[in-house]
Amino acid sequence: MNVQIQTVHFDADSKLIEHVNAKLEKMRTFNDHIIGVEVYLKLDNLSQQIKDKVAEIKVYVPKHSYFVKHSSKVFEESFDRAFDSMVNQIKRQKEKMMA
Repeated sequence: MNVQIQTVHFDADSKLIEHVNAKLEKMRTFNDHIIGVEVYLKLDNLSQQIKDKVAEIKVYVPKHSYFVKHSSKVFEESFDRAFDSMVNQIKRQKEKMMA
C-alpha cells in the first residue's frame, strides 16, 4: 500500500504525521486490496484568517476509488472524522460486492 501525506500551507509536526500513519495502518483490515492512499492536510483560510483545518483522504483500490473530506478546528479531529467516513464507505462497498 503506497501512502502519501501532503500538507498544504503549513509543515506538519511529527506527532500529527505519526497519528495519521497509525490510523492508516488500520485501513488494511477493512480492505486488503488497497493500492494507495493519499492524505491532504490543508489550512482553509478566508481572507488571511485561518478558518478551519481540512483533511482529505483518497483511497485507491482496483477499479474504484474513494474520497472523503472533513474540516474542524483541529487536524486530528478532521482526520479522525474523515477516516471514520472512509471506513464506512469501504465497508458499505464490500457488503455490496458480497451480496
